[in-house]
Amino acid sequence: MSLVQTEQVLVIPTALFHECGHFQGFSSDTEKYLTKMLDPAVTQYLPRDQMEQDPAFKQLIPYCIFRHTNSAGGTSIFRYTRGKGQGESRLHSKRSIGIGGHISTLDVNERTDQQVDEAASYQAGMQRELDEEVTIKSAYTESCVGLINDDENEVGKVHLGVVHIFDVESPNVTANESEIIEAGFLPVERLLAELDSYETWSQICLQALFGSPDGQ
Repeated sequence: MSLVQTEQVLVIPTALFHECGHFQGFSSDTEKYLTKMLDPAVTQYLPRDQMEQDPAFKQLIPYCIFRHTNSAGGTSIFRYTRGKGQGESRLHSKRSIGIGGHISTLDVNERTDQQVDEAASYQAGMQRELDEEVTIKSAYTESCVGLINDDENEVGKVHLGVVHIFDVESPNVTANESEIIEAGFLPVERLLAELDSYETWSQICLQALFGSPDGQ
């Protein structure tokens, strides 16, 4: 088996998501969901190849967006195209504004009482994915701004996105992987004009977060 086939990834029961409050699209109520979803009593680490086909579980995925605001107040967003070597074959050749990936057993942290600290594991996994995929040569601030759910396609049925915005002081973010192509910052107005060429999660985020004239 390959590493991808044997990878154990962080999941929650889809039933828990429905108990917290099912939504389609974007929700900004992060505390309502993440407090319950990052409880070690409900999280599991299960084989990724099985989870990709099992809608009874949702894989939690950090989805990191890089935003730069210039001195004139114009907003630009880091975007790229997914190459064919990236892990999720169903997203190949799609444009995206999100960097991130699965939280795995590689990221598990424990508290002093030997219980899993799932929030710390999540943060460690997000940082690992960022380090693997991009180089950030700018000061930045980060905030968790919402969640994405899309049950209208096969990829979305088994994933739940957690959206983080990184506000960078300068647009100096570059790709570390050859499969992250056509990468760079573009004005948010252009991204909105080309919305149909982006993967569904990116479309949801662009409309929910940047669809207003001021990009807020």
